[in-house]
Amino acid sequence: MATNEAVSPTSKAKVPLLDYVQEDHHHHHVARRVWVESKKLWHIAGPAIFSRITSYARLVITQAFAGHLGDLELAAISIVINVILGFDIGLLLGMASALETLCGQAFGAKKFYLLGVYLQRSWIVLSMCCVLLLPILLFASPILKLMGQPSDLAELSGVVALWVIPIHFSYAFQFPLWRFLQCQLKPGVIAWMSLVALIVHVLVCWLFVYKLEAGVIGTAATMNISWLVLNLGLMFYCVCGGCPLTWTGFSMEAFSGLWEFVKLSAASGVMLCLENWYYRILILMTGNLENAKIAVDALSICMAINGWEMMIPLSFFAATGVRVANELGAGNGKGAKFATTVSVLTSTIIGVVICVLYMLFHNQIGYLFSSSKLVLDQVNELSLLLVFTILLNSVQPVLSGVAVGSGWQSYVAYINLGCYYLIGLPLGFLMGWVFHRGVMGIWAGMIFGGTATQTLILAFITIRCNWDTEAMKANLLLRKLEDQI
Repeated sequence: MATNEAVSPTSKAKVPLLDYVQEDHHHHHVARRVWVESKKLWHIAGPAIFSRITSYARLVITQAFAGHLGDLELAAISIVINVILGFDIGLLLGMASALETLCGQAFGAKKFYLLGVYLQRSWIVLSMCCVLLLPILLFASPILKLMGQPSDLAELSGVVALWVIPIHFSYAFQFPLWRFLQCQLKPGVIAWMSLVALIVHVLVCWLFVYKLEAGVIGTAATMNISWLVLNLGLMFYCVCGGCPLTWTGFSMEAFSGLWEFVKLSAASGVMLCLENWYYRILILMTGNLENAKIAVDALSICMAINGWEMMIPLSFFAATGVRVANELGAGNGKGAKFATTVSVLTSTIIGVVICVLYMLFHNQIGYLFSSSKLVLDQVNELSLLLVFTILLNSVQPVLSGVAVGSGWQSYVAYINLGCYYLIGLPLGFLMGWVFHRGVMGIWAGMIFGGTATQTLILAFITIRCNWDTEAMKANLLLRKLEDQI
C-alpha cells in the first residue's frame, strides 16, 4: 500500500481534470448540464475518432501498397490483415476493455495508484493470451488450406503471417495503454502518437516497396515499424513523467489478484468478439450463395462504408465507457445516467445525419469502390439495409460502452450469444436460402433478428438500471481488488 500513501491529498487536488469529472450537475440548468457533459464526452470521443481512423488508415495503406505488387500479394496481405489480425484485434481489444471498467472506476474514485497496477495486470493477461494464439500465425498456411483457400495464396499468406508476429504481441501492450490513458482523460496523447505512426508508416512503406523493392515481405515488415513507434511513444509518455499519479513504476503487485482480472478480461473479450465475428460470418454466408461474386462485391462495399462510419460510434463506445466508469467510481450514479443519456442522443443524431448524407449521395459513393453497373445496382438495392445498420450502430456501441463502464460484460456476452447466434444467424439463413432472398435476406435477418434485438435488450436494461446501486457495486469491486494488493 506504499504506492497509495505516495499520492497525497495535495497531489490529488492538483489534478486539473478531477473537478472536470466530479462537477456537480444538480444546480445547472438542463441545457447547461448537457453542454458540460458534451464537452466531457467529446474530450474523449474526438481524439478517439482520429486515433481509430489513423489506425484503420495504416491497414488500408498497407493493402494499397501490396496491391501495386500484384493480385496474389494483395490477397495475401488482405487475408492476414482482415482474417488473422482481425481475429487478434477482436479478441485482444475486447479483453483490454476490462481496463475501461477498472481504470475508469478507480480514476473516478481517486485511487490513482490502482491504474498503474491494473495496466500491468492487463499486459500480463494479454501477453499470455498472445502466446496461446501464436500457433494460428505459425501454422497459418495449413489452416488456410483447410479453409479451402488456394495453395499459392495460403503459402504466401503463411509467410506474411510470420512477419506480423511482432504486431500480434504489440497489441498486448498497445490496447491496455490506450485504455489506461483514456480513463484518465488523456486521449490527445494517443491521437498525436497515432498521427506520428501514420506518417512513419507511409514513409517506410514507400521506402521498402519502391526504393528497396522488398516485396510483400517488406510491406508486412513496415507494419511492425509503425506499431513499434506508436507503442514506444505511448510507453515513454506513461513511464517518463506523463502520468505521475497513475504510474508509480513496475510492481510485483501486478501479479496478485490475476484470476479476478482474467475473468473480467475474458468476459470482455467474448462480449466484443461475438459482435466482431457476427459481421464476418455475414460475408462468409454471402460467399456461399449461387453466383456470389456480385453479391460479395456489393456487400464488401457496404461493409467498407459501414467500417469507416463505425469509427465514430466505436469512439463513443470508448468515451461512454470512460464517462460511466468515472462517475460510478466517484459514487455518482445520477452522473453516470446523465452521461449515458447525452452519449446516446449525440451518437444517434450523428448517425441520422450520416444516413441522410448517404441517401443523398449513395450513387456517387458507390463509384469510389467500383465502376461495374451490376455491382453498383446491387449496392443500391442494399442501401436501405445499410442505412438501418448505420442507425442501429449509432446506438448499440454506446449501450455496449455503458455495459463496459458498469462492468456488465459477462451478462452482455450471454445476450450477444443469444441474439446474434441463436436468433440472428438462423433467421439470416432462413431468409437467404429458404425464402430465396439472397444477400438481402441474409443481411436483413441478421440485422433485424440479431443486432436490433440485442440493442432493444441493452436499452431495456439501461433504462431499468438502478444507477445508485451500480455506484455502490463499483466501490465494492474497487475495495475487493484493492484488498488483493
